[in-house]
Amino acid sequence: MKIKDNILDFMEEKLYKPMTREELANAFEIDKNEAKYFYDVIETMEKEGTIVRTRNDRYGLPEKMNLIIGILEGNERGYGFLIPEDKEKDDIFIPAEDMNGALHGDKVIVRITKKSNDGRRDEGEILRILDRANKYIVGTFESSKNFGFVLPDDSKISMDIFISKSDFNGAKTNQKVVVEITQWPEKRRNPEGKIVEVLGYINEKGTDVLSVIKQYQLPLEFPEKVLDQADRIEESVSQEEISRRVDLRGMNTFTIDGPDAKDFDDAVSIEKMDNGNFKLGVHIADVSYYVNENSAMDKEAFKRGNSVYLVDRVIPMLPEKLSNGICSLKPNEPRLTLSIFMEINKDGKVIDHQIFESVIESKERLVYDDISDLLEKDDENLKERYAHIYEDIKLMEELCHILTEKREQRGSLDFDFPEAILILDDNGVPIDIRKEDRRIANRMIEEFMLVSNETVAEYMYWAQAPFIYRIHEDPDLEKISGFNKFIHNFGYALKGSQDIHPKELQNLMNKVKGKKEENLINTLLLRSLKKAIYSSEVDGHFGLAANYYCHFTAPIRRYADLEIHRIIKDYINGKLSPGKIEKLEEVLPKIADQASIMERRAEEAERAVEDIKKAEYMKEKIGEEYEGLVSSLTHFGMFVQLENTIEGLVHFSNMVDDYYYYDEEKYYIIGELTKKTYRIGDTVKIKVLGVDMLKGTIDFVLV
Repeated sequence: MKIKDNILDFMEEKLYKPMTREELANAFEIDKNEAKYFYDVIETMEKEGTIVRTRNDRYGLPEKMNLIIGILEGNERGYGFLIPEDKEKDDIFIPAEDMNGALHGDKVIVRITKKSNDGRRDEGEILRILDRANKYIVGTFESSKNFGFVLPDDSKISMDIFISKSDFNGAKTNQKVVVEITQWPEKRRNPEGKIVEVLGYINEKGTDVLSVIKQYQLPLEFPEKVLDQADRIEESVSQEEISRRVDLRGMNTFTIDGPDAKDFDDAVSIEKMDNGNFKLGVHIADVSYYVNENSAMDKEAFKRGNSVYLVDRVIPMLPEKLSNGICSLKPNEPRLTLSIFMEINKDGKVIDHQIFESVIESKERLVYDDISDLLEKDDENLKERYAHIYEDIKLMEELCHILTEKREQRGSLDFDFPEAILILDDNGVPIDIRKEDRRIANRMIEEFMLVSNETVAEYMYWAQAPFIYRIHEDPDLEKISGFNKFIHNFGYALKGSQDIHPKELQNLMNKVKGKKEENLINTLLLRSLKKAIYSSEVDGHFGLAANYYCHFTAPIRRYADLEIHRIIKDYINGKLSPGKIEKLEEVLPKIADQASIMERRAEEAERAVEDIKKAEYMKEKIGEEYEGLVSSLTHFGMFVQLENTIEGLVHFSNMVDDYYYYDEEKYYIIGELTKKTYRIGDTVKIKVLGVDMLKGTIDFVLV
């Protein structure tokens, strides 16, 4: 690290002029024996993008040369945007003719070619590609007599890949394939590749989901080493370990999850104290006891970052022997846990807490809908079935309302967008899609996890220990002022948009509740906010209006939580030595970044599979009519969402009664002659026109 820092400091000096590597070696008085190592460091720094090599082989800092480094986001029309590594900088538009052979996801160096003054983006040209993102691409194969080509599934990759006849490797037209790039694209030449795997015909069972798995490079199998390690883990908890922990097996603890869940990583318990306060216990599977740092299993979990929940399968972060076995808090079986007990008063304030290693024996595996029926409908059969824990469940309901009220008072934002539940038959074909309700039991567990995550984060912050926080930065002023202009059309306004407080946004959400424009305003508000990420620096959580927040409650399926457990256990057992602290300060930023990247990848893959399955479901509904709400507007049409969460596009070319265009300032679509307008939130009647199963898109036409 030292030599890199010295090179950067040297180049940052005012009088520095770009030098060759030999001149740099002279300046640092590097002798012949050390020259190779020194040149390797320079090469590594160039690959990382911290320094740049000019055309005449001289090195300098990108920012001093008016160059910007970042990741390219492609577009199906051939142009792209540079997302700079420096988060303070705005995105840069790259015209198609200046892409210079770069593809979506590549790490590139860009030179600004046109500064923009009218609020639009600056324009740039790609000078060099530092790192290629797409060694393998998934797509549909089409062959002609002497050659073939692959159409990438990812619409952000706008070029087809040329395949010479000798590289077909048995692939046939209309099969999904994985292609390895053998020659990267150049200014006016497509990439070339060879087929390395045939996934199956387009309409074959399972090919659609498998294609997404390959496209997002999700790992299907665990390496042999990892499975061997999992196999060696004892399937029961040893007496010796139980005697070392706080024994809570006699306590009323239980899990509440969805009907299909197999990995239960959180159990809860509650009691009313003599002083009238609640004592809430949240007991989280102690995964870190079984997954040792730097073991094969740990490295694989770090790489995966999280479990991925696709419609028809789960790609777990840890082998099933752990995730569905010894780490899952199954009823009536002793399980190792990390417990937090919180004393919460009637105002929802946590006035005291304790965290310790424990062992529990869950008394029940409860299901959300049953407990919601019990509480919302006072179901007599369920009352009888759960008589032994009925009082506990009623207490939890009471506490849930108190905690919700407390969060609302401080301005926490609660976006209640409907999630879709897709029901598949045995062949993986969707037979029903419906909205998932957030009922009382779901909200109860949500509140208990939120309060645990906050309490843990604040505790570790004041302990001044290195840690991984879940942060949600304040929104961008420009985006909020744009949003403020938009809501003005509906007669709403935000106060103090210079320094916006979540409370102000929450007030707006309350004002639009139940109104026609509710969905529209909430959707656009969400788009105006930043994305929550993991960070080794504390920075508050805007959306929750919380100063301290972390993810502590799901170590079976999130690596950040697993790492947090290790830190907490070291801290409460007095094992956070200065050496360990130093090491953590070095590795935690990398863990936070990896967890954030893999979370985004999982979300994209989950959404892609959901879109494909929704398109497949609507294939049988072509010609049918539905009522829906306009959910978003674009320069080529408007999206309409149906009651069951399915969204389709009404393209301008299919709106034949007028010539329509999108007015960005006023956020509506308007007809040139008729002046007919469509806004987000409008109710429209549509007919299903067609679906594209490959892209997971659905076309509607207005009735």
